[in-house]
Formats: sequence, C-alpha cells, structure tokens
Amino acid sequence: MEPSQFVSLVPKYPDKMGFDEIFMINLKRRKDRRDRMLRTLYEQEIEVKIVEAVDGKALNTSQLKALHIEMLPGYRDPYSSRPLTRGEIGCFLSHHSVWKEVIDRELEKTLVIEDDVRFEHQFKKKLIKLMDDIDQAQLDWELIYIGRKRMQVTEPEKAVPSVVNLVEADYSYWTLGYAISLGGAQKLVGADPFGKMLPVDEFLPIMYNKHPVAEYKEHYKSRDLKAFSAEPLLIYPTHYTGQPGYLSDTETSTIWDNETVATDWDRTHSWKSQKQGHIHHNAKNTEALPPPTSLDTVPSRDEL
Repeated sequence: MEPSQFVSLVPKYPDKMGFDEIFMINLKRRKDRRDRMLRTLYEQEIEVKIVEAVDGKALNTSQLKALHIEMLPGYRDPYSSRPLTRGEIGCFLSHHSVWKEVIDRELEKTLVIEDDVRFEHQFKKKLIKLMDDIDQAQLDWELIYIGRKRMQVTEPEKAVPSVVNLVEADYSYWTLGYAISLGGAQKLVGADPFGKMLPVDEFLPIMYNKHPVAEYKEHYKSRDLKAFSAEPLLIYPTHYTGQPGYLSDTETSTIWDNETVATDWDRTHSWKSQKQGHIHHNAKNTEALPPPTSLDTVPSRDEL
C-alpha cells in the first residue's frame, strides 16, 4: 500500500518493556515468519534482537559428535515413540545459545519469544503490568512462561498469593515465550544438557521438577528452577497441530543419529494429542485471576 498525503502516521518508539533484552528466535530460511513478526512487534512498539536459530535439518553427524550431543537414555516422544529429531536438537541449541548470551552479558531480566506466535489483546500492557507486579512483590523467580501448553490438567496450579495472574508452573509443553533471569539461565546451562538431551520443552519441566517421568529426572540432580506462568497466557501459537498451515520445523526432520530416517508423522491421530487441552473444570487456575469486571466481556483477540 502506498503512503497517502491525506493520512499522517503516528511515529513508533519501540522499547524493551523493561527487559534488559528481548530475543526472537528465527530460522534464517523462514523469512516469512521473521517479516510477519517484525511487523507485528513494530506496531506494538516492541524492540527485539533476532537470534538466528540453529537449523536442525542442516546438522550432520560429525557436528553432533563435535558438540558431544547424546540423547537422554531411554527418551521417546510421548506422541509417536520416536527418538529425538535433529529439528528438536536445533531448537534446543537455539535456546541454549540465548541462555549463554544472557550469562555472558549478565542480563538480569530477559524475554525470549519464538517466531510463530500471536499476541493476546493488549499484550504489551499486560506483560509490563505483570512484571511490575512481580517486582513489587519481590518474587524470587527464574523462569516465567508467557505462552505454553499446560499438560497437567487434573488439578489447578498453585496461585502466587502476592501476584495476580501468576501461577506456579506445572508440567508444560512449548517454548513459545518466556522470561528468564540470569540465575535461571545459569541453572539451565549449568545442567550440562548436551550429553543427555531431550526436547527443550521437556527439559524445562525436569529442571523445575514437574516432569512426570521419574527416569528422565534422575539424569538431572539439581531440579530447583523457580518456574511460574502467566495466567491467562499472553501469547499463543499461530497454528495448532492439525490445523491448515501447521508446519513444524522441529518435528518433520530426521532422527538425531540417522540422517536417512524421516519423522513426518501425524500427531493429530495420537491418543495423547486427543487428550490435550481438556482441562478439568475443577483444575482451572481461577485463584490466580482477579475479580471479573465489565471489561471481561470484551472478546480476546490479537493485538493487530
């Protein structure tokens, strides 16, 4: 669309919302995602640093050996029973590189987002308010999900008494977006995960001791990461598994130790996928929510 002489655009002044840095992880070959996200972030006046993701599909066996990467003994994907994929390794390495930069630059408060998310209405305002409330409460935190897939669906998560819209995170999937502290990054990197690797969204619940598989947790002795989650969430995937347009760069790649075996399977037909998301009525995190107001009748939508 060409600029009009009859319309004046309000200037934008992007900032970091009080974070020391905001990282957006993006595969170089996914220019479509990068461009869409940068437009969306600019309209919300959010400043980010792009992190070039490690492309798991380009990793070869010699590179994995050089990094001393080994799969966690006994790990199998809960959907398909397949082992780790190279796409999942690339995703882990991408997040690990961010944690390393957090440590190297001594960043006290960092936000990490992936490139396939959509934002809740008034995302920026809500996140700033949440982080301000956390600061006011002097909460000792190391990881805060702002987007995730809640997997523990039988009991409500524990509300944080001093902070509205925050719960103690239980078993969760996805790394769509999260805040991380310097201490949190140090714990994740210090766990030395390369020699016992599993997908990064399985690794995080192990580190805050909420993973349901005890055998996985046994490989990580220190599991005291202080993890929380926004409630309700502030970002969501652009596409859910099985929807038109869904494409996973982590799942549709080759097995980690065999470049000839592809993993293009259909998650939508798995038993666990069908059970996901059905949170029991009594398990809803209602204690973390403020009293309802007239504004709650406004339907939630994307910021743009």
